[in-house]
Amino acid sequence: MKIACRICGSHNLEPCIDLGDQPWCNNFLTSEQIGTEPSYPLRVVYCHDCHTSQLDFTVKKEIMFGDHTYLSGVTKSLSNHFLSIAKITLDNFFEGSNRSLINVLDIGSNDGTQLKHYKNSGCNVLGVESSKTTATIASQAGINTLNEFFNEQVALRISEKQNIINASGVFFHLEELHSVTRGIKHLLDKDGVFVVQFLYMKSIVENNAFDQIYHEHLLYYTLSTITKLLSIHELSIEDAFLAPIHGGSMICFVRHTDRCKPTKRYKELLAQEEISQINTFSSYLSFSRRIEEFKIRDMDYLYQAKKLGKTIYGFGAPVKGNTLLNYFGIGKDVLDYLVEKNELRDGLFSPGMHIPIKLEKDLTQLPDIYYVLAWNFRDEILANNQELIDNGVEFYFPVNPA
Repeated sequence: MKIACRICGSHNLEPCIDLGDQPWCNNFLTSEQIGTEPSYPLRVVYCHDCHTSQLDFTVKKEIMFGDHTYLSGVTKSLSNHFLSIAKITLDNFFEGSNRSLINVLDIGSNDGTQLKHYKNSGCNVLGVESSKTTATIASQAGINTLNEFFNEQVALRISEKQNIINASGVFFHLEELHSVTRGIKHLLDKDGVFVVQFLYMKSIVENNAFDQIYHEHLLYYTLSTITKLLSIHELSIEDAFLAPIHGGSMICFVRHTDRCKPTKRYKELLAQEEISQINTFSSYLSFSRRIEEFKIRDMDYLYQAKKLGKTIYGFGAPVKGNTLLNYFGIGKDVLDYLVEKNELRDGLFSPGMHIPIKLEKDLTQLPDIYYVLAWNFRDEILANNQELIDNGVEFYFPVNPA
């Protein structure tokens, strides 16, 4: 059955990137589960009508988001980014307002890291988080959290209008895309702001960061394409800027269309997209070719290191890293371990390639090379590991964002 575009409903879709069949990359395994995980197609298609790139296969949200091991608060860089976003939003849109009267809703609130910063500023906060484990962690930390999938029906049960609605790294996950957007429209106060943060496809392409393509990421937005989605629901971007987090994330401040006054900065970003031709089919075909070149380069580097007798560990076990490992075919013959800080992943194995995960604090032997899968936290990683670098441990970053 031919699928329809997730934004405009068109059937005028064409494949542009094919990363083969892969397991759901956040499905970290116990030893008993190894070899039992299913695989699914991981293909990007391009809509010739609205120009949105998106996956053509959906792993059900209950599988991917009912419970998982990702925690926002593990990295200092991300928490600092969230603090910055809270400050910018409050200062720019609610300067002089009584913070105790400001309601903040976070969709996909994870462990509550973003909402903690709003709460510390005196705001009333509510998280909606589908993962049982992370919702529990947030609740135990004092963040009021609903353990549900946010959609229009959930929105209708929330009695108070929201001055700020946040969606960080979740708006491109949505199986119920239009239901969620209608829910946001319904809950957003007439003078409220919807802060949507998403991996920016222009940055993904420019950085060759193909590992950010995985089953949880159903859509790959540019400003042009997300504008088309929002316009369907009478929402509009007033301002936007590109933040360095995750190798390039777009932060958009969205208002009700009849209250929106688009800024010069937002218009300039749209113009830059037009010049770059990122919204054309040919740009995605070119990206696909570069992914193949990337694979050849990295596999040559890794196998040459192994021939020289080097020990190599993966640094971090991010979900995106599993896209890379599975597509490249990098297994235990190349990487002895994936080294993590997140204790929820201690003793588990990576999906597909089944590389064992060890906590950084439990290591008894260091590698010669760290193959850094968590490349999006490059500065923090280098700063925290300068002593190892001085002692000869090499940190190799497969992706080096500009």
